[in-house]
Amino acid sequence: MSEKLLRVGTTYIPVTNVELSSEWYVNKIGAELSYKDQDKAILNLANQSIFLVKSKEEQSANFFDIYGNERFSLTFEVNGLSTLEAMHKDFKQSGMRVGEIEDRGHSGRNFVFYDLDGNKFDVWSELSPSFKEKYLISDNI
Repeated sequence: MSEKLLRVGTTYIPVTNVELSSEWYVNKIGAELSYKDQDKAILNLANQSIFLVKSKEEQSANFFDIYGNERFSLTFEVNGLSTLEAMHKDFKQSGMRVGEIEDRGHSGRNFVFYDLDGNKFDVWSELSPSFKEKYLISDNI
């Protein structure tokens, strides 16, 4: 097979209240709302579509690894440690549930945050080299 998957176009996230969740994503993390009905909202965020799908209570996109640790299924990238630190501070000041900035033993730093339904997301201070090259982004230390 010579065809390749080229990008992730859409991520689906379970939420219990489409109205409240879409407002949260727009106001807290800067998503752009492109469509909403009673069952779903479509957001533009981080160069892809995010579908917030009305789901039953206590569902999330999180999973547990072999050691019983709750894991996130999505990592957002930002351009540099100073950007990560500023975002971390903004998220905390806005009342979001946010973890501490971590050194995980690889390049850059990370922190996690949660949405209204407990969906856990990661933020990493490193942009992928191909993304930086494609969009002509220089390093922001």
